[in-house]
Amino acid sequence: MENILAEMIGRKIDVLCSGGSSIRGEVVSVTGGILQLKGDDHVCFVAIDKISVVWEVTDSLSRAGFVA
Repeated sequence: MENILAEMIGRKIDVLCSGGSSIRGEVVSVTGGILQLKGDDHVCFVAIDKISVVWEVTDSLSRAGFVA
């Protein structure tokens, strides 16, 4: 998991931890079993061994109006 997260440095991801907690942020660093994420108004540190699922965020452009 640590190697996968290290490859995602600079990308925005969602992290689902055991216990149901979900965190979104940009991967800043991965060292010593700790993932550092930077969000809009926070920095958080996550124990990598507590992570269940990780996926890259794809910000889809949504437009107002009718859908055909």
